Amino acid sequence: MPKQPKQLNLSPATRAAQALHMIDERTGAISPMIDLSSTYARDENYDPRQSYIYGRDGGQTVKHAEAVLANLEGGKASLLFASGMAALVTLLETLESGDHVVAPQIMYHAGMTWIHRLCEKRGIESTFFDQTDPAALSNSVRSGKTKIIWIETPTNPNWDIIDISEAANIAHATGAILAVDCTTSPPSTTQALALGADIVFHSATKYLNGHSDITGGVLSTHNDNALWKELKDVRTMHGSVMAGFEAWLLIRGLRTLYLRYERASANALTLAKHFEGHKLIDAVLYPGLPAHPGHEIAKRQMTGGFGGMMSILIKGGAAQARDVSRFTQVFVPATSLGGVESLIEHRKAVEGPHSIVADNLIRLSIGIEDVNDLVADLEQALERAE
Repeated sequence: MPKQPKQLNLSPATRAAQALHMIDERTGAISPMIDLSSTYARDENYDPRQSYIYGRDGGQTVKHAEAVLANLEGGKASLLFASGMAALVTLLETLESGDHVVAPQIMYHAGMTWIHRLCEKRGIESTFFDQTDPAALSNSVRSGKTKIIWIETPTNPNWDIIDISEAANIAHATGAILAVDCTTSPPSTTQALALGADIVFHSATKYLNGHSDITGGVLSTHNDNALWKELKDVRTMHGSVMAGFEAWLLIRGLRTLYLRYERASANALTLAKHFEGHKLIDAVLYPGLPAHPGHEIAKRQMTGGFGGMMSILIKGGAAQARDVSRFTQVFVPATSLGGVESLIEHRKAVEGPHSIVADNLIRLSIGIEDVNDLVADLEQALERAE
């Protein structure tokens, strides 16, 4: 009689690469099928054949992608959305008039814009804390009134580091939930739920997909509670679920997440070390550098690398920064991050006149190209813009 198979404890990199080993039972297909249906027939008893009824709740491909994400996050469930902003807006939709939300002064600008809108339209109160001050978060919360503490780490585009565990302690001591934007620190490097987060957010457009060919957002949780049910209900009513084909592309991207992130992190660290102290650069902002003020915290909570996101402050001002951004030949001047290609962006020009980002800041999303080509490209652009 054959022995029973030994249950292997597979690494998350293996689980991602095989998309949870979900081989199609009907055909044996290794690549998952794409469910594009908007509606689902009931059986002869008028009962749902499975858990699918209508496209606004998501179909089989969406559920597969959500299962992979929840598994990689170490969570109980994930919800996919048609964009990162759709996911964030859905979470903020759970706030009621008079509730208080806390967020960092430097964060994804569209998210900050929506919080300001809620304050103006819905009577929500907000406090934006200085993410560089260790005491600022605890001084910003209001016990019993603060409902959501939103943090982003590393923060975009200055790449400051916020201690997730400490933020969780502050949130839970005051009756708030902690939501962490881990767009630039995906589960291949940061396990935010294990560090105390209640909700983890990603713009799935970025590292999770990694190929600049979808927009998407995701919320993950380890607690299937009343809040989570409300989030599911709001997503259904908004009709903001990710479509089947985009979910399939996301699964495809997740299968190489660990490889892509490792290469991007290695490239970024090489670039950061090369340009640190450069004669044409005032500063390199990258948490992988020992001189970065958040380096020690980043080492604790970014165990799979420091990522491919960095910024440089160009000597001069906005004109020089814009010139460097348009003089590159390998770096693509475009808005987004986390793809296989390297992108460059004069951030102040994108965020507009109300932004508090430095005029001379250039945001770099480091891809998986040959790092020597990336170094040479930035060098020639800096020299040309001098």
